[in-house]
Amino acid sequence: MSDVNPTVYIVDDDVAVLESLKLLVESAGWQAESFGSGREFLSRRVQAPCCLILDLHLPDLNGLDVQKLVANRSEMPVIFITGHGDVATTVRAMQAGAIEFLTKPLRDDVLLHAIESALERSHAEISLAAEMHDLRDCYASLSHREQEVMTLVVSGRLNKQVGGTLGISEITVKAHRGKMMRKMKAGSLPELVMMAARLCVIPPFDRRRSM
Repeated sequence: MSDVNPTVYIVDDDVAVLESLKLLVESAGWQAESFGSGREFLSRRVQAPCCLILDLHLPDLNGLDVQKLVANRSEMPVIFITGHGDVATTVRAMQAGAIEFLTKPLRDDVLLHAIESALERSHAEISLAAEMHDLRDCYASLSHREQEVMTLVVSGRLNKQVGGTLGISEITVKAHRGKMMRKMKAGSLPELVMMAARLCVIPPFDRRRSM
């Protein structure tokens, strides 16, 4: 999605602020869409890569409420802006995932830097989601036996031990292991272990230990 021009969504109930921010964003080469309320923005279907410039004080839902409602959109980082900020509110916003909390009047260079950082994060989240989708597809393509072999292999079992656990020969284990490595597109055991960690593939005995 690197060829898609990112969109900066701006939510503020001050028309003058909306217009000036929209012009600033567009002058930097990004697309911009502006909204006068949280509900108006939430009714819009958001396209990524993107980020959200969100005023704290809005006429309907406040900025923190809107942030909660889009918390599952990790590909849309939030930049808060406000004319009346306080430490407690700033902490709440940052703990909830906001990447920046800026006080009006806004400095153009500071805001543009925050937007650039937010859009970089948006691109990274999109890439990560695509990688996880591909990884889950690879794992789903494994047969049940191949998944069993993978689970035991990443736990550190040798082929002979895997065969003993599953009641199959070491030669059969090697055959399943080879197919499993190819389907997972893993070039080495350490790479496979990292894949298993991302997929949360945990051997049964490890689950018992964690209980």
